[in-house]
Amino acid sequence: MTTEPQKHQLASGIFAEDLPKISLHDHLDGGLRPETIVELAAKIGYELPAADAQGLKDWFTSSANSGSLVDYLKTFDVTCAVMQNEEGLTRVAREFVQDLAADGVIYGEIRWAPEQHLSNGLSLDEVVVAVQAGLDQGVEDAAAEGRSIRVGQLITAMRHADRAQEIAELAVRHRDNGVVGFDIAGAELGFPPANHAGAFRYLAENFFPATIHAGEADGLDSIRGALVDGHALRLGHGVRLAEDITIDSQDDQNTYVMVGRLAQWVKDRGIALELSPSSNLQTGAISAWGDSLADHPFDLFYQLGFNVTVNPDNRLMSGTTVSRELSLLADEFSYDLDDLEQFQLNAASVTFLPLEDRVELALAIEDGFEALRAAHSVR
Repeated sequence: MTTEPQKHQLASGIFAEDLPKISLHDHLDGGLRPETIVELAAKIGYELPAADAQGLKDWFTSSANSGSLVDYLKTFDVTCAVMQNEEGLTRVAREFVQDLAADGVIYGEIRWAPEQHLSNGLSLDEVVVAVQAGLDQGVEDAAAEGRSIRVGQLITAMRHADRAQEIAELAVRHRDNGVVGFDIAGAELGFPPANHAGAFRYLAENFFPATIHAGEADGLDSIRGALVDGHALRLGHGVRLAEDITIDSQDDQNTYVMVGRLAQWVKDRGIALELSPSSNLQTGAISAWGDSLADHPFDLFYQLGFNVTVNPDNRLMSGTTVSRELSLLADEFSYDLDDLEQFQLNAASVTFLPLEDRVELALAIEDGFEALRAAHSVR
């Protein structure tokens, strides 16, 4: 059963949930329903930190608000524990798509690490197939409710492990069965993309796209490594790219900045930043600039012309949705519908879909926004 999201009304009177949206940075093991965790944990005899769904939801939120990526990642021990068999994987994937569709997402790339779901004896290929079955069911469920959504898997290797080559080969093997891209995730500091250079070379040789977590818990060297050693087409978060942007001076009307060579390269090539504002606050990724949304460099990137996108990262841990993130940004930076539409068009342009499909997504976004403007008499 689909869980209807909380509605977030924009200044225009339009609800953010009604906007056609794209989610590029959305972790499968970070988007479970608390009720589902409770039920699946009971079946396998796994002891949870809270007995009921509301208590569990509160535990995730408080645990994730640590200001540390390492502590934030510990909450995934619980979600992964109930995703170790076909039933758990398929159900979680199915509900994940249902919840995306209920939030108005028309295309989502769902990232997860198969190597973390093998403790009950499933193989890497079996877990990918189980997740794809759930995703397919979720798409069918959405269609039955009159919602249109398309999804793709981003197969992730854990950067502190030594299985990247194997996982890269897994991703390519399933490229015709729902897998659209590759990622590395986990503890960023001390585990650079160069450690997996062979896997990234293999992906490039097979013309298979990669997005890499970089610029979240580590700085410019990590971003540089993602681009040079990982051949990344997008940056997972990438928020610390702002370290390469210096505010030279400002007056009442203008801010003058100096953009470093790395940041200029990212901007000029249209390399997307998969920004996740709420998550970036929780993990301390923007601590160099402050601890509130007003301090987030999102608007700086946007005003300078970077290819910014808006993402939830982990909907359970951050208690968020794509719509909520858009609403928070709109309130903080006075964005209007044109701005929110641009964020979605940015995302459409960098999905790991064929060009023709990206064009169709962009048209669907434009048509959807225009229909809402007309319905609400918004110019």
